[in-house]
Amino acid sequence: MAPDETSAHEATFQGERSDGRFHSERSDGGGPGGATVADPEVAENAAALDRPWVTIVWDDPVNLMRYVTFVFQKVFGYSESHANQLMMQVHTEGKAVVSAGERDKVEGDVRKLHAAGLWATMQRDS
Repeated sequence: MAPDETSAHEATFQGERSDGRFHSERSDGGGPGGATVADPEVAENAAALDRPWVTIVWDDPVNLMRYVTFVFQKVFGYSESHANQLMMQVHTEGKAVVSAGERDKVEGDVRKLHAAGLWATMQRDS
């Protein structure tokens, strides 16, 4: 046998087909009708990456309501009426989402709120 000749068995070593693809790869573009079918686990992870992060401010017995309104105005640039509405939500419901966005932005918002003495956390939006 010449050095560049291979047997049919060697050409399919470890699942490789004669066209260079592996048996698990499709050459017709994917699933039904040529559409690519996404792995459900990968699709769920991709959907999780699309969800923004949120900053949550929690009610506490220390800060005055007027001060919380003031902090919302200064940190986020909210109008007095919007900041007051969020403060009332914190006061009556125990928490409020005050900002959303990329993880880095939300981490910065939480740090600013902590520096102002407010109890704030972050989580993925649900």
